[in-house]
Amino acid sequence: MRDETPRKTFSFLLQSVAYGLAAAFVIVWLRPDLLQDGGAMPLTGESYRQAVQRSAPAVVNVHTAKRVMDGGLGGRLDNEFGPRDSIESTLGSGVFVENGYILTNHHVISGAEAIQVALSDGRVAEAEIIGTDPDTDLALLRADISDPPGMPLGRSDQLSVGDVVLAIGNPFGVGQTVTQGIVSATGRNSLGLSTFENFIQTDAAINPGNSGGALINTRGELVGISTAIYTRGQGSNGIGFAVPVNLARGVMQQLLQHGRVIRGWLGVDPQNLTPELAEAFGLPDTRGVIVRDVYRDSPASAAGLQRGDTITHINGQAVANAREALTIIASTSPGEVVNLQGVRNGSAFVVKATIIERSPPSTG
Repeated sequence: MRDETPRKTFSFLLQSVAYGLAAAFVIVWLRPDLLQDGGAMPLTGESYRQAVQRSAPAVVNVHTAKRVMDGGLGGRLDNEFGPRDSIESTLGSGVFVENGYILTNHHVISGAEAIQVALSDGRVAEAEIIGTDPDTDLALLRADISDPPGMPLGRSDQLSVGDVVLAIGNPFGVGQTVTQGIVSATGRNSLGLSTFENFIQTDAAINPGNSGGALINTRGELVGISTAIYTRGQGSNGIGFAVPVNLARGVMQQLLQHGRVIRGWLGVDPQNLTPELAEAFGLPDTRGVIVRDVYRDSPASAAGLQRGDTITHINGQAVANAREALTIIASTSPGEVVNLQGVRNGSAFVVKATIIERSPPSTG
């Protein structure tokens, strides 16, 4: 008689596997979120509702008003004529981040004499300006409101092209709107939108009124402040730009501590090296920047920098382009001494310059 033990063992294993698969199916069917990555917000099907529910209450409408001179002639009670005032109002968006503080764009509140924020739950509050930074087109407001919402801050340096992002704001004043897209690029610059540019580009629809609103990831975390669009009309063409939250976080901290953003200033007007310029100046490649101008009474002037000098290194760090040079100098604390290496008339040079504080740009 044959031994039935192996057959019984095999049958037992098959039953165990079948029961295990059945249990796993039930668990996954009831709790699909268990299959999600530990760092990601659980999704229901292809929905991002949990991310939106987590972040949308912190996005507000920003209404501003300022008095402007009409420029025309208006009748007065004494039958004399003169300029008359009118109220100009604008609409944008903002993001509650913590303790009643709101991040938005500088251009949204520039020149405003009164600012009001409207929450998605119907509450309305007056807001005051804590500080602005035109160089990055950011501003920090504060609203005195009980139990203010707050949006968790993400990490914009962890974004990659192709990541899903959502834009939340108040386009055209129709009410809070959510649009979906992907990260099209990071580190966009030389757009002429602000002095220090390091934009996230996205095809999530960003329209007039979205400025100052939130760009979030699928976990419902803030990764950018929607700032501008490229358009040939009034609508979105799928090219929108947002200030990365890592930059906004640093600006916010300085505005809270100092009421302004403190940046270093050297006093040169740098220009990117093109192959033609490199050849004209006898340089082996296009690494570095050409000094297009030296400002009078500046650290650069005191250090002996001249027009036509090529700066290749700042404190030993190679400089690739004008934006990088400005960023390195801006991040240097006033009073610090920097070593500048470069080439002048075909010969290498090294000078030292003491950085001073950059004056805030005129806001008109």
